[in-house]
Amino acid sequence: MAASLRNLRNNPYFLFVRLPYLLSFLCIVSGVIWLFLLPLDDYSRKTYISENALLPGQVHAYFAGSEQNVFRGYKKELEGLLDGHGSDGEKKKSEERTQVISEKIQSILMASGLKVATQGYEYKSSGITHQGENIYAIIQAPRGDATEAIVLVAAWKTIDGQLNLNGVSLALTLARYFKRWSLWSKDIIFVFPPDSKSGTQAWVDAYHDMQPPTVQPLPLKSGALQGGLAIEYPFDHRFENLHIIYDGVNGQLPNLDLFNTAVSIAGGQMGIGTRLQEMWDHNGSYEKRLQTMLRGMVKQGLGYAAGAHSSFMPYHIDAITLQTQGNGWQDEMALGRTVESLCRSLNNLLEHLHQSFFFYLLMQTHRFVSIGTYLPSAMLIAGNFTIMAIALWLRTGYYKDSTQAATVSARLVRDENITTSESEKAQLASKDRNETAPTTGNPATKAAERQLALPLTLIIGLHLIGLIPLYIFNNISHDKYTLATYTSIAINAILPICLSFILSRITTPTQISHQLHLIKSLSLLPLGLFLSTLATLNFSLSFMTGLLCTPLSFMHIFDAKTKPFVRYTLSAFGMAFLNVISPPVVLLVGFLTEAAFGWDVWGMWTQVVVWCVWWPAWVVGGVVLGGGLFS
Repeated sequence: MAASLRNLRNNPYFLFVRLPYLLSFLCIVSGVIWLFLLPLDDYSRKTYISENALLPGQVHAYFAGSEQNVFRGYKKELEGLLDGHGSDGEKKKSEERTQVISEKIQSILMASGLKVATQGYEYKSSGITHQGENIYAIIQAPRGDATEAIVLVAAWKTIDGQLNLNGVSLALTLARYFKRWSLWSKDIIFVFPPDSKSGTQAWVDAYHDMQPPTVQPLPLKSGALQGGLAIEYPFDHRFENLHIIYDGVNGQLPNLDLFNTAVSIAGGQMGIGTRLQEMWDHNGSYEKRLQTMLRGMVKQGLGYAAGAHSSFMPYHIDAITLQTQGNGWQDEMALGRTVESLCRSLNNLLEHLHQSFFFYLLMQTHRFVSIGTYLPSAMLIAGNFTIMAIALWLRTGYYKDSTQAATVSARLVRDENITTSESEKAQLASKDRNETAPTTGNPATKAAERQLALPLTLIIGLHLIGLIPLYIFNNISHDKYTLATYTSIAINAILPICLSFILSRITTPTQISHQLHLIKSLSLLPLGLFLSTLATLNFSLSFMTGLLCTPLSFMHIFDAKTKPFVRYTLSAFGMAFLNVISPPVVLLVGFLTEAAFGWDVWGMWTQVVVWCVWWPAWVVGGVVLGGGLFS
């Protein structure tokens, strides 16, 4: 056994060729298996509330009785404005109707004794103008000093574009109801944006004085925001369950205590079922847990806003959306009592939520996985790139001089492509060791001088070129996305081949293999480092990007000694496969408008990872394969 290990250690073919591929493959498989183990009971944990001051469900909710008549009255008034007619008998124009509704909401809030203000805003993205007027009101805390506040959001349109009439009517009723109570130690702010995407973002940015010039500042403000709730009740019939939406922009999540408090109040105190990630029938099985986790990872990885609450995340304000779902026997009063109890729990806080988890994966409403358990999965995927990069770097420099390095590098490549007998391989390995292996204590032995000018220029240039599609797709009009996408796919198919052709013309046949190894090494090294860092911020984006990039670790470098038919066939097949998993094909179809809007309004940076991290590495993979066409 010891002799076998020594032979492997002294065998450059095993150390520089087989072992890196084996370790990379094991890292990828281990990372995927690790992820699929997470839904098991041995790896996940039951949820619990860390902040004892929240006391969820420990108070009696009084929102009932006559408040239902107030709710119906407000709803009827708003319905009358929505269906109203102008003097000419035709329906009012959208702008006029919006203005009338805005004035009506302001009058209701002022009649309830609240301080009311408005804020106009305008965003332009993909040639589309998003504008509107936010209405908000503040209840000053009788027992507070206006240093802290809770936000309650009821947008006119849900994140899916549905009319949120019941949600707005309920928020108006709660504003009138909350004003009569003297127990509040924090101000309560009611915000009524025209939509869940841009209106809330404009209000939150202005609240922190971070608004762009097209967004008006807020005339009224309160203290530091401690938490936020958004209400979505987009239909008229009664509901069955509450769908809790918690995903934020760029994969940020609220403190787990807030989610657990909502589940505890809705399920324990109010008897309302809770759901997440649109899993309406969750029986607690492994399959359902895995499906819930994967759905959450996809949303977190894409990084776009999942609701009106998402705009609060970049400012470290914990917020969730309560969305009614199904057809059952729960009515608006049950939802109102749930919101009341949640506000009472947030009102109890002595400091900002901090004790529970900010990084987690939810399997169901009562089970989660913390970052310490799921992080190794993405780290293993990212680690395979680092292993391959280091192996390629050693492979190009662990020799006496650069000439021998190029010669042995080509010979190692030949070993990968030519099938020989075991005796021939042993003889070749022995010859390589005798000719090129460093001898301890020999002063003539030194590291090879690597020619880094060309590889570094190519790698840095590709990362800078990635800024071009990043700028184009974030600034062109939405009606040109189809043309831009097809153009991008065509350029991606041609660019690696062109670069490979140029590389073959400016390097000698004995140097091209050496240069390709350096290019691949210098591409995989920053990819592995970046994905490892990204995993701590957005685990899902790092994991998904890493999986899509795993073929790049195994892109083969063919040389002229490989049979032409084999070389051309494998290179062409590899290029076709790479184009199937290219960035525009995988992510950008159907995602461009949302990505551009997220860039302009939400500050979403998913596309930065796509074009400045994934795309350069992808092009290098194509260049490596294309080398087989011109070697």
